[in-house]
Amino acid sequence: MTQNFSELSRVMLQQMGVEVTNHQIAIFRQYLVLLDRWNQVYNITSVTPKAKWVSTHLYDSCSIIGYLPSGSLLDIGTGGGFPGLPIAIAQPEREVFLLDRSAKKTTFLKQVTIELELKNVKVETSRIESYEVAKRFNVIVSRAFSELKIFLRIASKFCNSDGVLIAMKGKYPAAELAEIPEGRVRQVKQIRVPQLDAERHIVELAPDLLM
Repeated sequence: MTQNFSELSRVMLQQMGVEVTNHQIAIFRQYLVLLDRWNQVYNITSVTPKAKWVSTHLYDSCSIIGYLPSGSLLDIGTGGGFPGLPIAIAQPEREVFLLDRSAKKTTFLKQVTIELELKNVKVETSRIESYEVAKRFNVIVSRAFSELKIFLRIASKFCNSDGVLIAMKGKYPAAELAEIPEGRVRQVKQIRVPQLDAERHIVELAPDLLM
């Protein structure tokens, strides 16, 4: 990745309303370098070719930043750190928790946070069903965790009463939305991710604290 990565990424992120510094661009670049290194041994991501990582992982993760309220964030089923880690890099003032059941992936993420000196990130290895935390979060996000009804049921107990659950989806999830209780869907928004030739939607849900 050359200077072209820096210039192009800045432009693409600006198109989504995300302003970053030269230092943050450098951190994004190093993150992808580490992902490449670890992926050769541990298969952190199955997306191929590597040329698609910038749009599929980096830009896609950052595409929801403009829709996030402030406050602490929990990324459920984060995998290689998406979308939580790019959000944490772009928003160093936000406390971000990355949760995944795969020890090899969380080991990778812990190493990334050390090497990139990301003080606002905490990595947890646990199944969501067994996860215990002393506090609730303002925002809970998921990119590839589960169907909406399962996400709502499992994630609600970790969310503040005035917080929000945000699920990242591809095509408009009509069938999944039909299974959500009335009043829980705040909005469904189609978004455009630069250089990604695929439909993308975000679903914003109000937590059901009775679950």
